[in-house]
Amino acid sequence: MYLSKVYITLKPTVNDPQGLTIKGALHNLGFNDVEEVRAGKYIEIKVAAKDLEKARSELQDMCKKLLANPVIENFRFDLEEIKPA
Repeated sequence: MYLSKVYITLKPTVNDPQGLTIKGALHNLGFNDVEEVRAGKYIEIKVAAKDLEKARSELQDMCKKLLANPVIENFRFDLEEIKPA
């Protein structure tokens, strides 16, 4: 079994209204050194694949088909083998 940690972020050329809102709130709280904020998504998925390559292939497909919008988002993931509970 493998644990995947998926990170999805907006492409650099895409406007990030959520990031701008967070930046404004941080400035209102006195954190005026904040220059830019980009918001994204973090997802953990356990995959019961037989080997690392199968898990990697499945995660790649999941990200391309559902988890990330390839037009406006980039994704990456880390995989680690875990022992079944």
